[in-house]
Amino acid sequence: MNLAVTPSEPVLTIVLPIALDGSLGTNRASGLHKQIAADTDVEAVRLWLAEYTASPHTLRSYRKEAVRLLLWTTQTLGKPLSSLTREDFLLYERFLASPTGDWADPQRPRRGRTRRLFDGPLSERSQHQALGILSGLITYLVSAGYLAGNPLALRRGRNTSTKRSRRVERYLDHALWDHVLASIEQLPRLTERDQQHYERNRWLIRLLYQTALRVSEAANAKATDFYQRRGKWWLHVIGKGGAEGEVPVSDTLMADFARYRAFHKLPPVPCASETGPAVMSIAGDTARHLTPATIYLIVREVFRRAADALETTNPAGIATLRRASTHWLRHSAASHQADAGTDLRFIQKNLRHASIETTGIYLHAEDDQRHTQTTRSSEHPDEPSGQPKALA
Repeated sequence: MNLAVTPSEPVLTIVLPIALDGSLGTNRASGLHKQIAADTDVEAVRLWLAEYTASPHTLRSYRKEAVRLLLWTTQTLGKPLSSLTREDFLLYERFLASPTGDWADPQRPRRGRTRRLFDGPLSERSQHQALGILSGLITYLVSAGYLAGNPLALRRGRNTSTKRSRRVERYLDHALWDHVLASIEQLPRLTERDQQHYERNRWLIRLLYQTALRVSEAANAKATDFYQRRGKWWLHVIGKGGAEGEVPVSDTLMADFARYRAFHKLPPVPCASETGPAVMSIAGDTARHLTPATIYLIVREVFRRAADALETTNPAGIATLRRASTHWLRHSAASHQADAGTDLRFIQKNLRHASIETTGIYLHAEDDQRHTQTTRSSEHPDEPSGQPKALA
């Protein structure tokens, strides 16, 4: 099986056999009310992806799912995307739960023309997300007059409210977070390069944690996105789908920002005319932003070092840090804000969640209290209320 995909274009470059390009797809619309000029599946998908170029994170996620489907349907079923039926998508759902062969071959590279497209079976949540993205694609093509109908519209809805109520687990507790900060202070600072690594790591980790930014948001953040209103600092954020938001910034974080900038001989507060990034290259290059992948790798290395520095008597902490990634800092920020009693509505705004139910998964303090009181009563049945018995 040939998984060749040319990654040179920013939106999508994929070559399909002419016989499977979708120009004669059985689900093609009549063309009487066509809203787009595309006449092949690749052209149509490329146009859909172009709607998301302002949101790099969303674009990458949507492109990944589109490429997977285009290659699977043409190479496994031998039919174009524009001929897929509901039965075909049922097969694809089963495939997502258990990709085999070259699709998930660990011997294949993660990047390049012959890369594997899966690291293994997708979780139920990831499957649901993938099919939701693809349903959005098909709906777009139906609205554009390119396809006649959306087979995924027949898919039975999944009730995810029960799963949403489960508390998030991918976060660092307060002790582990303090350890991460302490381990950064142990980084070598013997050479200029060492010092550059130390200052950037110190700033990046604090920025991600205190603002709860997604990795793509941090990569795209500009120095001038920090601004003052009524004497208080805020960070302007462009998030998923180009949605704009603002995050409160503490004086402590602004002091950390001033320190990072001073190290690179920049004024403590960005000038209005600045165009540079909030997180610079290792040597302080203000002309380019770091990529999300670079930020991800920096954070993973910080966590790896922190895990190595933990005592062997804390195997759970070591395992947690070895699994942790950039998104764990976002989860940690929300969890710690909730632990501190921050109003759930404010946390929702800080994380820019559409639904407050999503934010509710970070409420750990009440669970901790329930656990403590429940186990205390079972371990000390004679003192269920925590009050001394009355004297006879």
